[in-house]
Amino acid sequence: MSIERTSTGVPGLDEVLNGGLIRGRNVLVRGSPGSGKTIFGLHFLSAGIDAGESALYVNMGEPQSYVEETADAFGLNADRIRFHNLSPTQEQFSERNSYSVFESSEVEQPSFIATLRETVDELEPDRVLLDPITEFRYLTADERQFRSGILGLLDYLKDLDATVMLTSQAGGSVTDDDLQFLVDAVVSLDVTPESRAVSVSKFRGSSFRRGTHFYDITDEGLTVWPTLVPDEQEREIEPGTLSSGVTELDELLHGGLDHGTVTILSGPTGVGKTTTGLQFLTQAAVNGKQATLFQFEEAERTIRKRADAIGLPLQDALDSGAMSIVEIPPEAYTIGEFEQFVRETVESGTEVVMIDGSQGFQENLRGLDDTTGALLRVGRYLRAAGVSTILVNEVHNITGEFHATEERTSNLADNIVFLRHVEYRGELRKVIGTLKMRTSDFERGLRELEITGDGIRVGEPLSQLRGILTGTPDWTDGGTGSGDAEQDRS
Repeated sequence: MSIERTSTGVPGLDEVLNGGLIRGRNVLVRGSPGSGKTIFGLHFLSAGIDAGESALYVNMGEPQSYVEETADAFGLNADRIRFHNLSPTQEQFSERNSYSVFESSEVEQPSFIATLRETVDELEPDRVLLDPITEFRYLTADERQFRSGILGLLDYLKDLDATVMLTSQAGGSVTDDDLQFLVDAVVSLDVTPESRAVSVSKFRGSSFRRGTHFYDITDEGLTVWPTLVPDEQEREIEPGTLSSGVTELDELLHGGLDHGTVTILSGPTGVGKTTTGLQFLTQAAVNGKQATLFQFEEAERTIRKRADAIGLPLQDALDSGAMSIVEIPPEAYTIGEFEQFVRETVESGTEVVMIDGSQGFQENLRGLDDTTGALLRVGRYLRAAGVSTILVNEVHNITGEFHATEERTSNLADNIVFLRHVEYRGELRKVIGTLKMRTSDFERGLRELEITGDGIRVGEPLSQLRGILTGTPDWTDGGTGSGDAEQDRS
């Protein structure tokens, strides 16, 4: 028997629920005050109205005028939602026989229950929101009355084939464990000073996307950003390599970086990682590929100036639309929003992505508890989508002991290209080498790297340079780098 799905009306949440709610069943949306439970519910009702369904809002909390204003603010069909306001007194629920909301008609029931039943029978709603159902607890004499009342209500609505959303104001001394046992699905909202997160802990009859997914409430309403899943986007990888446009650098890599691989450019500050990455990215755009730079470390205007200073045709690539820069300033976005940027970039057809850099990724995004896990998730998603990915990774030591990466992400990389400062005759020089290429062979030697007004220059292999991986590099007898022979003769 196939399951009929119905949309929650919340962008992104249907994806988390593998297609939406199951029609005719119920879901509990729980969270602390201010987490957005009522807005979740209004999205749910409005989606039903958009689909030609009838919607009933059983209001047990905020004044109806406030709820209508909230719905109007987000364009959520407030004028077409049927409201039924319940404001019973505790005494009405304390009568001996009122153990169930909708039991036999022979049982004498409070008047507000009778009017609610009349509304339900009249409207026969396709969707019902009970907001918040926890108010029901304060109006019943004991736990037995509360539990039997909820069960009776849910059974009655299920007989009408209504899809029901209940909200629960959980937190502190208030518990809703019993409600979680009674319902078919549980969605929890968690709010911290830095971010908002949603998770699903129960969904009878369906699988769902586990883990924490971020959401936010803006002037446009409420949006959920599902966590990336590596096989969410799969694209066939075009054979070939990503060229840097610098002959000697491509030689070091035996032709370039294989399409669809993840490359880590690793090195200390000031060694040229971003510039080297830009060289690959800009050349890809020049060659007709769609490229995107996610910039965490610097402002876009700084990147443009840097490219102009070395004659890199970045501006031409941007003007043509083949390349775009997405600036990620500190504290502006959550990890969930960034992952959505990545998802949209892939869906738009981007073939090459550069993330600059891992330190800014860790410091700029809100709600990031596990930097390594997030980087791995993004990298694996891009690889599965066939996107050639460059991750700029800063190691903290300028000279000394060698580290491939700082965030323990080297297992993600198909390729590791490292840049290092070395001292030669009291002068700091830059070298570049390849530590790993999973899908092809590569040159084992090191080459000198220079960044000049005419662009990146990569010298011949430095056969006399020893010990860079030990942390104490040394030039052997009369060893010279590119251009040093002439200097030694003068």
